[in-house]
Amino acid sequence: MLRRLKRDHPDALCELTHTNAFQLLAATILSAQCTDARVNMVTPGLFAAYPDASSLAAADVRRVEQLVRSTGFFATKARNLIGMARGVMERYGGEVPREMEDLVTLPGVGRKTANVVRSVVWGLPGLPVDTHVGRLSRRLGLTAEEDPVKVEHELGAMLSPEEWGGFSLRLILHGRRVCDARAPKCGECRLEDVCPSSLEPRTRTKAATTRARTKAAKTRARARKGGAR
Repeated sequence: MLRRLKRDHPDALCELTHTNAFQLLAATILSAQCTDARVNMVTPGLFAAYPDASSLAAADVRRVEQLVRSTGFFATKARNLIGMARGVMERYGGEVPREMEDLVTLPGVGRKTANVVRSVVWGLPGLPVDTHVGRLSRRLGLTAEEDPVKVEHELGAMLSPEEWGGFSLRLILHGRRVCDARAPKCGECRLEDVCPSSLEPRTRTKAATTRARTKAAKTRARARKGGAR
């Protein structure tokens, strides 16, 4: 599955525009319940006004609210952005921390956001589970979990850590371009023959489908067992 995704999406890149860890952290906070395209329309103005943690930490919340209003939930996001910047300045000397346990202490930063920054900026192990990753993982039969943290751990147990970030980015791209939530393009999908949720007519028997799903379940069980050691 990973090999096929790599062939379809050889250059898996984060679609949030950024030039450093601070910008990506801010952009990812803004991306909650918002499209990357919309965030990319907002961040040029935000970063022109507040190019670094120091300037954002001293920002007026009403001004930040105006700049990020179109991303939705703007009041909460503005408070989180300023709180994140103050945390970076006060606790981490103005540098975005790299460790998960440090990142998640910042306002507006959960595991998904921390994993995005860790994997994209520094190439560290991190498997962000957003709406697309969770939805496709369940649709492909890789997990039955709904909780993003549990999905992260199940997927992580199936892959080597160096593949985590790329796998997440490729699932996101696949979800946006092929496996739409409401109208999946199963006929164009490279994973169609191994997807238990495919809408394409099947030539294989029901017994063969059951065997394929059983095999996938056993693979997940072995991965969880191996990850527990």
